[in-house]
Amino acid sequence: MGLSRPPAFARRISASEVLVKQIDLYGKLNGHDGCVNTIQFNSAGDHLVSGSDDQEVKIWNWATKTLELSYPSGHYDNIFQVKIMPFTDDRRIVTSAADGQVRLGQVKENGEVETKRLGKHQGRVHNLAVEPGSPYIFYSCGEDGFVQHFDLRSNSARKLFCCSSFTENKLSSSSLRLNALVIDPRNPNYFALGVSDKYARVYDIRKCQRDSSSNSDKPVNTFCPHHLIETQDVRITSLAFSNTSELLVSYNDELIYLFQKNMGLGPSPLSIPREDLQKLEEPQAYVGHRNSQTVKGVSFFGPHDEYIMSGSDCGHLFIWKKKGAQLVRLMAGDRHILNQVEPHPNLPVIASSGIEKNIKVWAPVSSDVVPLPHNVQEIMESNRQGREEHSRVTLTPDMIMHVLRLHRRQALSYFERRNNRADNDSDEEDEEAYFGIPGDASSEEGNSNECNIS
Repeated sequence: MGLSRPPAFARRISASEVLVKQIDLYGKLNGHDGCVNTIQFNSAGDHLVSGSDDQEVKIWNWATKTLELSYPSGHYDNIFQVKIMPFTDDRRIVTSAADGQVRLGQVKENGEVETKRLGKHQGRVHNLAVEPGSPYIFYSCGEDGFVQHFDLRSNSARKLFCCSSFTENKLSSSSLRLNALVIDPRNPNYFALGVSDKYARVYDIRKCQRDSSSNSDKPVNTFCPHHLIETQDVRITSLAFSNTSELLVSYNDELIYLFQKNMGLGPSPLSIPREDLQKLEEPQAYVGHRNSQTVKGVSFFGPHDEYIMSGSDCGHLFIWKKKGAQLVRLMAGDRHILNQVEPHPNLPVIASSGIEKNIKVWAPVSSDVVPLPHNVQEIMESNRQGREEHSRVTLTPDMIMHVLRLHRRQALSYFERRNNRADNDSDEEDEEAYFGIPGDASSEEGNSNECNIS
């Protein structure tokens, strides 16, 4: 160790590839009665907090694998996010859930927990983001498209703005569902939003409107892989900022992409000429996992963010080198689907959770370097095929009319055969009413309007 202090030495070796390849299952934390949707280490790294479909919040001593505190959150639906407020001795815990509520849990000196509602969204609240170093201020984003600002000193919630889609170089009046929110730790004035479209938007909090009832604020920058700009059926599920303001973006049924600050498309991405777009550097892509059935988190790992981590529909925990995107670890983390991966703030330790009702803790406890599993190529190929098979096809109006005409011809042919064998007219009328076949060709357009094709 030389002259290095133990904490500094631990941080320095945490990025060692040999150490990462010795990471193995350290233990399981059992106690929840539902899927564990959110996990977070406290700032000291000695405790882990979790939230679940059972609406319970639990605090664990992960090293001893023991449960230290459990309390009902007050939510009446699945908890999606739980955050420990910094510099509160782990006594203030904020949560959000599918019931649209944002709540505070206050741990008293006697160990009892008092909970109360701080605010509410119209729709589910997927993400909370705490202002770095602040014991009072945090933000929420919900499916209603609003970002809300909370200050625990006033126990009040304020709507900052409503995020809207881009149309003809402007923002449309229709709001987007917000799935992810993350604050840049290097510059807390900036935060990124992941929404129900392809663009990751970066905003300056200082420019947000005081009253969002009639306004949609414009981002200062946007990010999107070039090949996804023309697509319509992708959405962002998770975001993460590195310590140097790199933006990591995970897409539903697509890949994970790492953007440098110079890869942005600006505040109006639709206004960029195609020739200028081709001059921009493409982001680094991380391949192998699948993010489709449930919402997957994504995160950096290592003292200087040397690695990228994600869960997968195949139940594995993927770890890639950030530089070069080489897959270095693939661990079976859940029998079904692995959703969340959380790095320890100081040590080479990882927590993960998924469809199973427990939390798994990973640490470099293996005496040998663990290689990639022998079937790694089969796992990655299966995930790739799953992404392609479930990719959506955009139906144009012409395609829809063609499908309707084919259906009508097949139905008319069926009735012609039935009519040849029919003994009475009443049966024919009943069958025509059942299939909705019009009596004349002029009603074909009306039928196409009633058909709902998704």
